[in-house]
Amino acid sequence: MKNLNFIHFISFGITDAIDIFLVAIILYLAYNLVKGTSAIKIFVGLALIYFAYIVIKAFDLKLLSSILGKFVNVGVIAVMIVFQQEIRKFLLYIGSNEFIRNKNWRSIFKFSETVSETSIRLDFDALVDACFNMSSNKTGALIIVARKSDLKFFIATGEVLDAGMSSRMLENIFFKNSPLHDGAVIVEDNRIVAARCVLPVTERENFPAHLGMRHRAAVGVTENTDCLAIAVSEQTGSVSLILHGEIKSDLTRDKLLYLLEKNTKHLN
Repeated sequence: MKNLNFIHFISFGITDAIDIFLVAIILYLAYNLVKGTSAIKIFVGLALIYFAYIVIKAFDLKLLSSILGKFVNVGVIAVMIVFQQEIRKFLLYIGSNEFIRNKNWRSIFKFSETVSETSIRLDFDALVDACFNMSSNKTGALIIVARKSDLKFFIATGEVLDAGMSSRMLENIFFKNSPLHDGAVIVEDNRIVAARCVLPVTERENFPAHLGMRHRAAVGVTENTDCLAIAVSEQTGSVSLILHGEIKSDLTRDKLLYLLEKNTKHLN
């Protein structure tokens, strides 16, 4: 009987191969959804717990299997709570016209990240010039520089431009009488891909009281993605760079240029 059970345990058929293939696709899509965000570590942690549960159950370790089984049994609820923002973005994307128009289905099976290899060098001087020209006039601005994270969900909330980046273009967008000045500009591959974008604001309780919604949005988007955010204060003209939710305030031109070059090496 034991030999028969062992043979049954190691049996592998076409349905098993299909099952593994479909699960691999789902896991890959889930990984792409949270890649570059703070949720990726949680995703990896949950995957490791489930893998450990499968191994422990296969070796029939009843006590450990029972303990980990409690976590697995409520896994769906835990995933919905932990990844509520990512799930909401995914559902919005599925129901949007962008998803319907997207014909490049081969990207689902693209297993290598080649964005950094083909990206165009960011024009640091034009970006810095625009920031400090607006700073001198106390023109408020929020500029997002994409890195590895996919920002299509945020791009879809604004006006798609796909314009070449220059200091004059950025200054015109954030001019107070411009219809596009309210919201964030997203820069990707040295192009202004969208303006007037809506970003998530941080929920930190200890957020500095003297900073406004522009900085809250900058911190919020960098907490959820790996992008860079540059905020120009409308009240003081101060230029700040935000990365991973951390604010570097009152930057000089040289300091901002240095930080941009340092943190966007993969774009060069």
